[in-house]
Amino acid sequence: MENYCGKRLDGRYEIREIIGVGGMAVVYKAYDNMDDRIVAVKILKEELLTNEESRRRFKNESKAIAVLSHPNIVKVYDVSFGDRIQYIVMEYVEGITLKEYIEQQGVVNWKEAVHFVSQILLALQHAHDKGIVHRDIKPQNIMLLQDGSIKVADFGIARFNRSDTRTMTEDAIGSVHYISPEQARGDYTDDKSDLYSVGVVMYEMLTGQLPFQSDSAVSIALMQVQQEAKPPREINPSIPLGLEQITMRAMQKNPNDRYQSAAEMMLDIDEFKRNPTIKFNYNYFVDDQPTRFVDRHEQEEEPVHRPRAERPAPRTRNTPARKDEDEDDNTEPNKTLPILFGVLAGIIVIIGIIIGILVYNNSHKIEVPNFIGKNYTEEIENNTEYEDFKFETKLVADSDATAGEVLNQDPPANTKVKKGSTITLEIASNDDNVLINGIIGKTAEEAENILRQSGFEVVVVNTFDKNTAAGVVFDSNPSEKTYAPKGSTVTIYVATDESTDEVSVPDVLQYKREDAIKLLKSSEYEFVVTVTEVDSDKDKGTVVDQSPKASLKVKKGSTIVIYVSTGVPAENTAKITFDLPKAVSSTEGTMKVFVGGNDVLTEKVTLDGKSKTVEVTGKGTKNIKITINDQTIYTCTVDFTKSEPSASNVDKKTYSEKAAVPNVVGKSVTDAQSILEKAGFTNVTVVGSDNNPAPSNGTVVSQTPVSDNSTYSLSEPIRLVAEESSNG
Repeated sequence: MENYCGKRLDGRYEIREIIGVGGMAVVYKAYDNMDDRIVAVKILKEELLTNEESRRRFKNESKAIAVLSHPNIVKVYDVSFGDRIQYIVMEYVEGITLKEYIEQQGVVNWKEAVHFVSQILLALQHAHDKGIVHRDIKPQNIMLLQDGSIKVADFGIARFNRSDTRTMTEDAIGSVHYISPEQARGDYTDDKSDLYSVGVVMYEMLTGQLPFQSDSAVSIALMQVQQEAKPPREINPSIPLGLEQITMRAMQKNPNDRYQSAAEMMLDIDEFKRNPTIKFNYNYFVDDQPTRFVDRHEQEEEPVHRPRAERPAPRTRNTPARKDEDEDDNTEPNKTLPILFGVLAGIIVIIGIIIGILVYNNSHKIEVPNFIGKNYTEEIENNTEYEDFKFETKLVADSDATAGEVLNQDPPANTKVKKGSTITLEIASNDDNVLINGIIGKTAEEAENILRQSGFEVVVVNTFDKNTAAGVVFDSNPSEKTYAPKGSTVTIYVATDESTDEVSVPDVLQYKREDAIKLLKSSEYEFVVTVTEVDSDKDKGTVVDQSPKASLKVKKGSTIVIYVSTGVPAENTAKITFDLPKAVSSTEGTMKVFVGGNDVLTEKVTLDGKSKTVEVTGKGTKNIKITINDQTIYTCTVDFTKSEPSASNVDKKTYSEKAAVPNVVGKSVTDAQSILEKAGFTNVTVVGSDNNPAPSNGTVVSQTPVSDNSTYSLSEPIRLVAEESSNG
């Protein structure tokens, strides 16, 4: 890697010092003598000039940020793409990275976190409006200035929205701790992927830790896809609820469940700023399943309103019957009278029987409790207090009520009904958050129909369960009696007879790629095999991980993912601590750090004898060398394949301080000796001409060594030749 310090690019940019080194490029601090300002110059490494992908990425970064102009994004002033050197001239930012600030603070005060995230969102909204997705948002790429302002940097793997973004190389997915699930899967990425990364950055600031941590990059990527992060308030209870809700919504696995734009997320941030005690309507529900949010912004397809209670029909007054005309007192007794008495007696008997039945039945009826306002799943269902009733439920969308709350009931409270009667309850659902209910024990077809009628997508997994009859649903994900967003996917597990169709996944770890594929595709398994390459110190082509894991039972023909080593060890970072030399003649020196022979860091240091720590990044096992003013002072070996790499085979070397010999010709002997002593030289001899004794009051006429740009050890013998002064 060529060091450009001291050189001038295109007659304009005077390179002064290295301020950063990345995988593709080196960033220098430089002076722009045309515009009279300090700039940062990012130069593509010389060894990558012939690499087409590296050149494409480097140009892509310049194209991406050249169209951006925002106070929270590092500006680009100039670009150059020559055959021998390619560079980008950018705004020079004096500050530290947000990652360094988080490490200093441990946990960032939530007010500061909101301030920082607001600026990041403003920068991203500007980029997204220009059609640019950053794809590598992380604290290391965010600069924090002394005034608290933020600058988003490093658009090296950015993509324009119109371009194909289905890539899964290590370079393209960004940093695995901050990537979105779709990036980890290699799926399509858009601006919502950046918002997931913002959520992770918020999470790290508020809790002081990352949501997913592991020694393996592959494991972390799988966690991003499969696991839910622990709610931040479980780690740091001082976080306001509204801020936790914003963070967790940004980190939803399904992009459709996240904020749909940086501007939308900014609206909630602004609401939170105005009222830090706010609780947003997209509440999440904690159960045995991962936390799930319900988006308040999703519109209800067909809102169901609460039915109003019917008013009783108005009573009507009985109209008095008209009296028949007076019968003649002298009329003969009616012969039908005995018959009428008999009929009347029969009616009375019947009425008595009916009344007796009603009294008997009424004495055996029970009163319907008031269920309105109770939570169905928590207070009513499976409650032995209500075992004399059967329940039917209807979901009603109501954004003002808590999900699961009973809004109405039929029959009404205090009504007398028989034991075993069915009570119909109308249950609130928030923003299409739907109760999963009534599927366990049903056939696969019945359960699938119930779920689809409730608005869910359904995946059926057939698997053996010794306690369940074949064809019957015995479990689901999410579980029955929990809520899930309408339109989300529910997996139902249907029991099968144990048969040859279900097999145990073989263990193919440490197999060669071809052997693993051959085994998995054999007639015994008939699996569909997907291969993903990952960096690893294992031999190239060796299987280092698999999904599903070995011994799990799956159906023949299922898809198995094997992770195959590229043979290139995963990159890791080590901290090297050593003592700087204590110099006499000069207080400043140039330190260089070499990893495996490559110069990765050049820095000006104060030679004060104090301890110094540098971070070095590498793969595999590498030799480390540290020099001061081109003298080797420290060597060691670092095994970067370890989770916490440290130095071994340490060799600390003695620093021999060197300096240029001052020119003392023409000086008096006394002055010459004083000048050389101040420069640090201690071995000075003065002689006269022709090796005669030095005159007591002489002038130096020559010196050895002569004064030039060469440097010498401070113990180097200095020989001065003096002659008697002419005026003496």
